[in-house]
Amino acid sequence: MTRPSYSRLCQGAAAGLLLAMLGACSILDTAGDAQPSFYTLDGAPRASPAAAPRATTAPTLIVNPPHAAAGFDSHRIIYVREPHQLEYFANSEWADTPARMIAPLIVAALEQSGAFRAVVPTPSTASGDLRLDVEIVRLQHEFDVSPSRVRFTLRAYLVDTVSRQVLAWREFDQSIAAAQDNPYAGIMAANGAVQKVLDQLAAFSAEAARNWQRIEARPMTAN
Repeated sequence: MTRPSYSRLCQGAAAGLLLAMLGACSILDTAGDAQPSFYTLDGAPRASPAAAPRATTAPTLIVNPPHAAAGFDSHRIIYVREPHQLEYFANSEWADTPARMIAPLIVAALEQSGAFRAVVPTPSTASGDLRLDVEIVRLQHEFDVSPSRVRFTLRAYLVDTVSRQVLAWREFDQSIAAAQDNPYAGIMAANGAVQKVLDQLAAFSAEAARNWQRIEARPMTAN
């Protein structure tokens, strides 16, 4: 058995290095021809508690379609490595825009609160006492911290439909650490963050509706 020549050893080492470089694909690489994977926002898995009983005197709530800030209104899944710089995963996308995916989740969370006689998403011919407007401020996987985390920020306004007065508004912000630094772990964290915000949104809307009811029920004083 002959010993391999020096040139053959060098060629083998170079080939091995090339294969290692080709096989090591960063999760943040924006290149590649792989087919994209599609993900949904449907909140964190949880048991569905019985809905709270609805009072017949409770207000009817109209829920407008959510809006999203610039950069967060597409199917692209955003990640951040540097402040103010939005980047996109190459082969991972939302099944729909985040705004459209959370719309039914918002309605379900508000219905579950029992604070409203009815919760009606628009477009609809129904009229209501109050209206909820929401905007997604950000939904991003942040790699500038360790472990990486997903941050979800939602801004909400509750409006009196008759006076068109803003009765209350709040910005909800939740960050959840990802179990791993990859898109799927980010999706799981995103759903957890969305569920926490929805719980807070439902509690906020219920409290604002109760305050509105107390004001509406207050007797008018004579001048």
